[in-house]
Amino acid sequence: MSRITPFASPLLLGFDAMEKTLERISKASDGYPPYNIERIAAGDDAPERLRITLAVAGFSEEELDVSTEENQLLIRGRQLDQGERDYLYRGIAARQFQRTFVLADGMQVLGASLKNGLLSVDLIRPEPARMVKKINISVSQ
Repeated sequence: MSRITPFASPLLLGFDAMEKTLERISKASDGYPPYNIERIAAGDDAPERLRITLAVAGFSEEELDVSTEENQLLIRGRQLDQGERDYLYRGIAARQFQRTFVLADGMQVLGASLKNGLLSVDLIRPEPARMVKKINISVSQ
């Protein structure tokens, strides 16, 4: 039995990489750490932007890493071992995480900030210049 995908249409040429990306996203179901994504309206001299906010209580700036690879935003956290402690009860998880967000073409990371246990990453998508390109038709005899 063959598998028919939404990108199997002959009108969608070159979208096979997007199909693989969507499959990878659907498999990533870990909910840690929780996050919000919000749209921030354009201001006086600032364009509209997106802000991803992750709850990373217990992580310091040195234990967090925000990077981009190809068209992905990767946010990693790894808590350093604090030495020997004698816990009577341990309910706060000290585990590492990696959260991946797939970025559309042209998305840029403005910066990241850590405040009160929340890591915020701001993104913008600059308005692309509209391009019209004339394709010459060659006639062969």
